[in-house]
Amino acid sequence: MMKKGFKRMLTFGMAAVCALGLTACGGGGQSTSTTAAQSQESKSDAGESKSEATGKTDKKEFVIGMSQCNLGEPWRVAMNDQIKAAAEKHPEFKVIYADAAQDNSKQIADIQNFIQQKVDLIITSPNEATPLTNVVKEAYEAGIPVILLDRKIDGDTYTQFIGADNVDMGRVAGEYVANTLLKDGGKVCEIKGLEGTSGGIDRDKGFREGIASNPKIEIVAVNNADWLREKAITVAEEMLQTNKEIDLFIALNDPMAEGAYIAAKQAGREKDIKFVGFDGLPTPDGGIKSVIDKRINMTQVYPTGGAEAIQSAYELLVEGKELEKNITLKSEVVIPENAEELLTKYGGK
Repeated sequence: MMKKGFKRMLTFGMAAVCALGLTACGGGGQSTSTTAAQSQESKSDAGESKSEATGKTDKKEFVIGMSQCNLGEPWRVAMNDQIKAAAEKHPEFKVIYADAAQDNSKQIADIQNFIQQKVDLIITSPNEATPLTNVVKEAYEAGIPVILLDRKIDGDTYTQFIGADNVDMGRVAGEYVANTLLKDGGKVCEIKGLEGTSGGIDRDKGFREGIASNPKIEIVAVNNADWLREKAITVAEEMLQTNKEIDLFIALNDPMAEGAYIAAKQAGREKDIKFVGFDGLPTPDGGIKSVIDKRINMTQVYPTGGAEAIQSAYELLVEGKELEKNITLKSEVVIPENAEELLTKYGGK
């Protein structure tokens, strides 16, 4: 049975959730709003007429550029798949994809290429915040709406941000570790993602806030594995060799948590260590199944926002509606007590 305090946390985390294949609910901030007419006012497009009343255009086709930071993570493959599935419901949309493969320079070039093509809208998950800020600003100031998915840039020169609250997700994980997994204290190793990504920075911050209530918990090692399982195996092997006592691995996504589990198993120590991840995909190799199979003790469903991005694109480009500056997606805690139920809920087998 779960502790009483954690039940409250789980109830909060399960509110208004969406994930792969489902339409997530969005609550937004009240910052800058953008209409189709406003976002297009600096673009001259012969043969395109606009309605002054609605901001809608008479265009028959809209080209959307999707700049993905990398496709080495299953979660990002799921994001692209969700964008594709949602866009197929709108015959007026044509989506072109680019994969930066974790290369800032490549992603800058990809977005500059979209600008030169004069696409109608750009969706992007920036590889790192600071290096991508200027090119996103360039697109935005050229009159091309930009929707940021999952990861932010510096400043607010974009049309809309869609993503979950990574600080809160980290805090929820930290509280579960402090109150349930390591209630008597213990030594923790942390495996981070790529440096400079807003989600990773926020999850780390929230996790440290979450464990602060238990002074008997000590983080004894921290390293990066760039969100990749194979690299996490190597990182975890080094941590296991250096630290004779490890009670828990916190990895900032599920593939890295799996990598830590593999390394611990190879060292014959997996039964003595607990593992926590993030993302909670319902796929055969995803985090929900890892909890069911007792490789990971906890993860959280993290909606990709792909369907929401296409919905926002439709509202802006086709309907001429205003967009909220921020849409916050809700996550959901996955633990052994509810993993089977959530796997069914999200269409897994």
